[in-house]
Amino acid sequence: MDQLESVISQVTDVLWGPVMLVFLLGGGIYLSVRIGFIQIKHFRFMWSQTVGSLFTKAQDRNKSKGTITPFQAVTAELGSTVGASNIIGVSVALFFGGPGALFWMWATAFVGMATKYSEIVLSLLYREKNKDGEFVGGPMYYLRKGMGSKFLAVCFAFFFMIEIFSSIMVQSNSAAGSASSLGLPPIISGLIISAVIALIVFGGVKRVGKVSERFVPFMSSLYLLGAMVIILSHIESIPSIFWLVFKEAFHFRSFAGGLAGTSILMALRWGTARGLYSNEAGMGSAPIAHAAAVTDHPARQGLWGIFSVFFDTLIVGTVSGLVLLTTGIWKASGMDASEMPARAFTEFYGPLGGVLVSLSLLFFVISTIYVIAFYGEKLASFLFGFKFSIVMRLVYIGACFIGAVGGLKVVWLFLDLFLALVVVPNLIGVLGLSSQVVDQTKDFFDTKKKTGLKKK
Repeated sequence: MDQLESVISQVTDVLWGPVMLVFLLGGGIYLSVRIGFIQIKHFRFMWSQTVGSLFTKAQDRNKSKGTITPFQAVTAELGSTVGASNIIGVSVALFFGGPGALFWMWATAFVGMATKYSEIVLSLLYREKNKDGEFVGGPMYYLRKGMGSKFLAVCFAFFFMIEIFSSIMVQSNSAAGSASSLGLPPIISGLIISAVIALIVFGGVKRVGKVSERFVPFMSSLYLLGAMVIILSHIESIPSIFWLVFKEAFHFRSFAGGLAGTSILMALRWGTARGLYSNEAGMGSAPIAHAAAVTDHPARQGLWGIFSVFFDTLIVGTVSGLVLLTTGIWKASGMDASEMPARAFTEFYGPLGGVLVSLSLLFFVISTIYVIAFYGEKLASFLFGFKFSIVMRLVYIGACFIGAVGGLKVVWLFLDLFLALVVVPNLIGVLGLSSQVVDQTKDFFDTKKKTGLKKK
């Protein structure tokens, strides 16, 4: 067992080393250039078409096709991305990479906006209708139909389907851990989580959308409100904190006995890695949710991808980082990185603070599980047909209980390994089909009728 763990760890370190980070970041930069830095040029318009559209009359959707609303699609996606990675992941980045890691998380999010936009555009472009009349799509469809590679499509779908099994167990175990701090035994929490997930996923994509549009805003607001109170109570230190973040991001100081430049390398390594895990840009998960959205143009739905990265990393991730930096918890010695958020909240709010973080993590993890279970079901349907997707639905529900009680931990070792095998074929497809993303973007923004923009 120890030998197997060592081998898998070494392979994973190679896969998620500098080459993968360059692949992801370089790909994001390439896409940003090709689509004219849409995340800057059309940021204001993106905001009006996403969050801004929620406060205006609904668009005329007579010519629009889809199964769930655009907002339901993005909240379903955020149900997967907003979670432990935005809380625990940020503390891990600061613990190992220092304050400068927060800057590199921002940089990763910036290029990640272009990547996720491109994924969603392609997903809408190549989506299909299943036997239930629901729209389905994702990397497996644009790899098969757009790239003409059934091999890449099958590789992506198969490894992602398996990765989700291990991911659900890890997430369920985290949820059970949070629940145990509130006095709930793992077996009981495992049964509750399994039952809740079953009720949601057996309702299909429409129920996933309806639950997400209510659940995700609630859980995000609960955490953000508690965090913002802490930050505002230390508002006098905000300018110096931001200066520290920028300074440490490019600092060439060496750690004890290390080579000069270790500081910037550590900040870069942990900031980019946690940023990518946080918003999942390039991993191919978001396109599966957005493929079901009601929209009149792929590019319009792609704008929700830019918003999701902005909200996930630049808002939630930043708030988490500022809580740790303003309170000074990030410098605490003899403490595990995963304990830092709860400690910061507990020291400010008392015992209630620890409960708030535990509840937030519990809510975040549950939302992640039901969304990725939905993803896994669509992957299974693509590979083996609808009947097999029902089997995988049951398997994923079972994984909730197994993970909660700490079973099959050997499977957890393969989490990052399978994830790398998911990212590579997806990015090959996104980069290979980038010319179609450019065409769709030009078509959308050059047509006054579709955008409401005035031509110059």
